[in-house]
Amino acid sequence: MDPATLSRRWARLTAAGDAWVTCYPSTDRLGYGVTALVEVECLAGEVAAVAGRLARDPQTASIEVVTGGADLLLTVGATEPSLLTRYVLDRIGTVPGVLRTRTSLVERTVREGSRWRDGALDAEQREAIAGPAPAVLPGRAPGHQGVVDRALMVALGEDGRMPYAELSERTGLPPSTVRRRLAELRESGRLVLRCDASPQLTGHPVSTMLWLELPADRLEAAARWFAGLPQTRMCAVTVGAANLSSYLMVRHLPELRRLELELSRRFPQTRVRERQLTLRTVKLVGRLLDSEGRAHGYVPLDPWAPWTA
Repeated sequence: MDPATLSRRWARLTAAGDAWVTCYPSTDRLGYGVTALVEVECLAGEVAAVAGRLARDPQTASIEVVTGGADLLLTVGATEPSLLTRYVLDRIGTVPGVLRTRTSLVERTVREGSRWRDGALDAEQREAIAGPAPAVLPGRAPGHQGVVDRALMVALGEDGRMPYAELSERTGLPPSTVRRRLAELRESGRLVLRCDASPQLTGHPVSTMLWLELPADRLEAAARWFAGLPQTRMCAVTVGAANLSSYLMVRHLPELRRLELELSRRFPQTRVRERQLTLRTVKLVGRLLDSEGRAHGYVPLDPWAPWTA
């Protein structure tokens, strides 16, 4: 298809809230910062209200209403553990309607959500558009350059396809600086660009988080297996009640059962601590979603923002 046709089609999809591109920092690549998965139990009848309040916070990237022992599953980011602790205790823990929280730290991301491709392109198409793999560069603590990076990432989060001229206007940085710094951030993997779409487009309406406990000597092999599954959107080594978490997107519930059977065959010592089926996604990497999974707003992601009660 010609570029003009694709551009018009993309404009229609974004206007309807069916697809969007966002940007966020990679904690694993930056070399500093912490990400946590926070399970929240709420009073009956207060789940939607709690989710709505927390959805406006720049520290909370994603919010899902889930089945199981918790009512909400949050993805939370901060630049240092003390800020994360304060946010969980002084913000989440004090929201009216919250009964209790349980926090698991992400030690390492094995498969990142932006890499999910199930069924979108065939191997030849992927090869045709593939760019170079991100370079593995040493992390560095935030400084003056970190201030520039923060400004670019926060601005680009609203629209990952924002033109350089508009980024320059929003950040006050010269266009040449914007272009050069973004190229460096993308090549290093510190900046993540991610395309998301509503379930009506993806055809994967069933999403489930598996919390798994494995023997230490089998953890890496299981993590690699999950990372290689086309249904895996996210997989992380965690520190908490489970040592591995995997977020799966499938078309039907029987598909999930088949994956669990294969998991038990390959790794018979695995214990599934919990299965959390997503009933509704309230916020996804900064995007506010309606009941149909369409984007209708955006809250800038800013893990650098200090939390003050």
